[in-house]
Amino acid sequence: MSTWEVRMSSSKGVHYFYNPSTKESRWDSPEGFTEEQIQALPGAAEHLNKGKADSAGAPPGQMRASHLLVKHSGSRRPSSWKEENITRSKEDAIKILQGYADEIGTDRNKFAELATEHSDCSSHRNGGDLGWFGKGQMQKPFEDGVLALEVGGISDVVETESGVHLIMRTG
Repeated sequence: MSTWEVRMSSSKGVHYFYNPSTKESRWDSPEGFTEEQIQALPGAAEHLNKGKADSAGAPPGQMRASHLLVKHSGSRRPSSWKEENITRSKEDAIKILQGYADEIGTDRNKFAELATEHSDCSSHRNGGDLGWFGKGQMQKPFEDGVLALEVGGISDVVETESGVHLIMRTG
């Protein structure tokens, strides 16, 4: 298995994975790594576990959210880890997302479970968790959706260039 490490992006203020052997860098964890292996990578203790607490431990000016993304044919990039060419309409994507919202209710664990199984975002690997981020790091409608929520709150459908989202504020 190649050697990976966890580093912090100075421009975005979030962690990323870097392989010094191949010079590859990526936002998502390397393929085939278990959570235990990821936590054992150099830099993981320093960069990955920041913000595991809720808003009491939030870095200044930062917020945290999980989301469940459903892409549609008009999305900025209409493909995902589970579907190479997404052809559903925006209306169908909204109906799908509303079905997930009905299933979730206020159950935070169900949110993570459905995000893991169904989200079109690579964050599905982490139950939809996007980690800590600051103002201006996400698309404006998404950021506004997060800011409108109390910690633990779940949004109605939020539309961005990426698709349609359910957002749960976690910090």
